[in-house]
Amino acid sequence: MIRVTLPAHLRTLAQISGEVELQVDGAITQRSVLDALEQLHPVLRGTIRDQVTGQRRAFLRFFACQEDLSLEPPDAPLPEAVASGAEPYMVIGAIAGG
Repeated sequence: MIRVTLPAHLRTLAQISGEVELQVDGAITQRSVLDALEQLHPVLRGTIRDQVTGQRRAFLRFFACQEDLSLEPPDAPLPEAVASGAEPYMVIGAIAGG
């Protein structure tokens, strides 16, 4: 099982409490994890990625194993710790301000 954490506003939208556990078939990539998440919670379609381009929304970042994966290719394999469920794949709301 893949563990995914979401920011509070997306958990509220999808009526989720805590982490989401997903079964992902095939390669464990950002694309496959987000596809599985959007299939399980259709209300999230278009909130994390643009529905047309598939690009990450501006104020969201992707992290796993203390690494920022936001700029990694969507089909690059995620770390083994994420694939095994030992570490979560985190979608985090970016913090801006001055």
